[in-house]
Amino acid sequence: MSQRTETIEFELEPTDLRRLSNLCGPFDENLKHIERRLGVEITHRGHHFRLIGHAHTVAAVQNILRDLYVETATVKGKDGHVEPQQVHLAIQQAKVLEQDSTDPAAEKMTHIKTKRGLIKPRNHNQAGYVRSILAHDVNFGIGPAGTGKTYLAVACAVDALERQEIRRILLTRPAVEAGEKLGFLPGDLAQKVDPYLRPLYDALFEMLGFEKVEKLIERNVIEVAPLAYMRGRTLNDAFIILDESQNTTMEQMKMFLTRIGFNSKAVITGDITQIDLPRGQRSGLRHAIEVLSQVSDISFTFFQAGDVVRHPVVQRIVQAYEEFDTGQERRERSS
Repeated sequence: MSQRTETIEFELEPTDLRRLSNLCGPFDENLKHIERRLGVEITHRGHHFRLIGHAHTVAAVQNILRDLYVETATVKGKDGHVEPQQVHLAIQQAKVLEQDSTDPAAEKMTHIKTKRGLIKPRNHNQAGYVRSILAHDVNFGIGPAGTGKTYLAVACAVDALERQEIRRILLTRPAVEAGEKLGFLPGDLAQKVDPYLRPLYDALFEMLGFEKVEKLIERNVIEVAPLAYMRGRTLNDAFIILDESQNTTMEQMKMFLTRIGFNSKAVITGDITQIDLPRGQRSGLRHAIEVLSQVSDISFTFFQAGDVVRHPVVQRIVQAYEEFDTGQERRERSS
């Protein structure tokens, strides 16, 4: 896929200032949305538009703008308005965000900027994971402890928030160790759930600093909630991270995946070898891998023991457990 920069100029016809205003949105908000999502520069004087960006992207943006302009036509006396949801769907349908992994520029895409510095994936699998998060709205990161699943998901969320692609970050996980019955624990809701979400907090503190995170939590820009409290909600303009998803039930996983609204991303992380659910209860993560493997626009990244980026002994521990489990399965089959 070509990555040269190209400029395209074109006219939107027929000329109609009311339709042009509806296309651009208040304060050109719709055009800014396309610029943020697709990394192009859009300028216009009246109906004459100029696009600057990668060759394949500007061609797609031209088609998006033409299609959205058609939507502004008056139908049965009613003016056509272009809503943010329509812009989001037009971008998704154009499939411009799907990058060719063989691209030299694709590697740079995986570098995540935060105020505390640049975060770079440490191996090929992590780089692919970040690219998948950028290109898809629903992403599964599955693998053993220490592979960077949660850390990179939080980094992508912080990056999206700082670039104003989303309005809030929502962190959740099943509090299965407390049996999802949080009433007996001391404190308010956040204090009850805090111990279970500590890995997510640690990553946030590292990227944004303690004071910034506290302020964002107070303003509900960063929200922390147990999975049980997601029911009945629609989450628009949000980056949602479900951690420890191997401990969800099938019903909880389906409930979570159907909460996703317009211009939202969901990242689901988990390790199917560390399920804490009561014996006999099937993991929602295992079930989702089977059910959703063929669904388009959903990505799965599977990490191996070789991707562990903690202390070298952790990698050997994970490999030892894998070998033991494999051996046990063989013995059970032969007996």
